[in-house]
Amino acid sequence: MSHAPAVDPVEPAITTVFNGKLAMWLFLCSEVMFFSGLLGAYITLRLGNPVMFEGDQHLLNWKLAAFNTVLLIASSLTMALAVLAGQKKETSKQRMYLLLTALGGTLFLCLKAFEYSSKLTPGHYPEYPAGIFPSTSIFFAFYYTITGVHAFHILCGVIPILGLWKAAKNRDVSGETEMVGLYWHFVDLAWIFLFPMLYLI
Repeated sequence: MSHAPAVDPVEPAITTVFNGKLAMWLFLCSEVMFFSGLLGAYITLRLGNPVMFEGDQHLLNWKLAAFNTVLLIASSLTMALAVLAGQKKETSKQRMYLLLTALGGTLFLCLKAFEYSSKLTPGHYPEYPAGIFPSTSIFFAFYYTITGVHAFHILCGVIPILGLWKAAKNRDVSGETEMVGLYWHFVDLAWIFLFPMLYLI
């Protein structure tokens, strides 16, 4: 009597991770370590020499920085909405939210440039009539380094967001939007830590 060959049970499907998204997560892990090193050095030196830092912190414009913080939080919301619209194939909404996100990042950079220019202009601060530069004090050396690196990250986010805004008109960029969204949320989250550490505490 012949028997039918035994059929192996069906193996569960293996969920694959989008290569681009995995690469973005790995990149963000390296960025976390990079910013952790900068902030760790700042915290360590500040705790060891509080007078050297607190004497210059009052020269920062915390109100302008607070407004910039609100801008980035709002841009995170529009970025999340762009990702959602892309998943729903709502191209017009996706492009609108991408443009709003890019505008928010651009305005952040413009306000940061204004903040830098006010410090570098001679005569603006009686304490430093020649202007405030990275060599002025250890606090401002950290201030320019940390905020400058963060501003560069914002610029590196605005450029691909504008690229996606343009490309979305002709093809589906929902996957790319999700990857860039991860990066944008990271730089926004980084600023939420930088703002109180540099301007408030």
